[in-house]
Amino acid sequence: MEMHADVDGCSVPLAVLLKRELCNQKVERPDILFGEANKSKKGEDFTLLVPRCHRTPGGSGGGENAGDDDTISVFAIFDGHNGSAAAIYTRENLISSVLAAIPPNLTSEEWKAALPRALVAGFVKTDKDFQGKAARSGTTVTFVIIDGWVVTVASVGDSRCILESAEGSIYFLSADHRLDANEEEVERVTASGGEVGRINIAGGAGIGPLRCWPGGLCLSRSIGDIDVGEFIVPVPHVKQVKLSNAGGRLVIASDGVWDALHFQEALNYTRGLPAEAAANRIVKEAVTSKGLRDDTTCIVVDILPPEKLSPPLKRPGKGVIKALFRRRPSDEMSEDQMDRGCLETDVVEEIYEEGSAMLARRLNINYPEGNMFKLHDCAVCQLEMKPGEGTSVHGNMPKHSRVDPWGGPFLCSSCQLKKEAMEGKLHSRNSQSAVQPVPK
Repeated sequence: MEMHADVDGCSVPLAVLLKRELCNQKVERPDILFGEANKSKKGEDFTLLVPRCHRTPGGSGGGENAGDDDTISVFAIFDGHNGSAAAIYTRENLISSVLAAIPPNLTSEEWKAALPRALVAGFVKTDKDFQGKAARSGTTVTFVIIDGWVVTVASVGDSRCILESAEGSIYFLSADHRLDANEEEVERVTASGGEVGRINIAGGAGIGPLRCWPGGLCLSRSIGDIDVGEFIVPVPHVKQVKLSNAGGRLVIASDGVWDALHFQEALNYTRGLPAEAAANRIVKEAVTSKGLRDDTTCIVVDILPPEKLSPPLKRPGKGVIKALFRRRPSDEMSEDQMDRGCLETDVVEEIYEEGSAMLARRLNINYPEGNMFKLHDCAVCQLEMKPGEGTSVHGNMPKHSRVDPWGGPFLCSSCQLKKEAMEGKLHSRNSQSAVQPVPK
């Protein structure tokens, strides 16, 4: 006798329900395989490879005993300049600052939704703490968090992360913050009090890349660089996508790779190679092409269906750049899809993307659940504040004694000063006071 289950008034065969449940279990979490390679010129590139890490800061840390439901994978490249101090400090502290900005007791979906805002808070806090040490170095950051099939990338600077899906489509998951490549960033820096121009020798035409003065940095965003100015901000570009359960490959690399290789070249060099061999091949080809002019670092991460130990072979030249993401019409799989082994069509879904440098805009995300805010804590540094101490990110209006969930998030006094400095408000005030006439 065939048994059926009645769901919302519709008769569904029990065998279909069981098969659907089995498929959901089979594709719940991918296998993560990774490898890295590096050729050092200055000794200022650093990597972070954490294949299993607890979501909560109070967890026991990464390790084989971490439960799958509570773990994420973290991969990052820190490309330092003017010394290695900023890169080392960021490598050691950024992940804890990000995780601390996410409230406890969230569901898995709520946690993923809170992550983009937490990444912004974590980057700004790390920059603020490092600048307190009065060190002058800086670092670019490309920071990747993998939670199941969801990949979230936060980036400042000119290291990059690209994704090649299982079918061979290519997606850019990071932004380039070189002043030469981003006119909007040039306008923001100049509006905030910085000067942008090329090196001028003896009154002649400018040479070299666009740079921000003082300091001469050719990037508009980084962590550190206290000698350049607060308008070089640590606010990251953040993109979050969901892969189909066919998986994909991430290539994360410093500018030593991208200055030498086109992204399609880099991917073509990895065909048929496991992650570690692929990373080594990319670095080798980059150094062969341009010579070892800069630190050259690459991480390759394969996100694979469980028990699939190598990436699928793709024909060279098949990759297509996806400027726009296609969205899945439904999360449900048809019986035909299930009969083909529970693999959905190779579609990468864009969940979130934001690149604004304005802290108020980045922290003011409307979450579906109110408990995703820490109402009594500073939204950046997580300092616990008494009612009335915080300042709303929407303006300078102090918080009332009664907590207003619609007025936040809130910043402590030092983080409010940091926000104003990044927006050029402190520079404007200083300029105005400097030109005030002397009373007669």
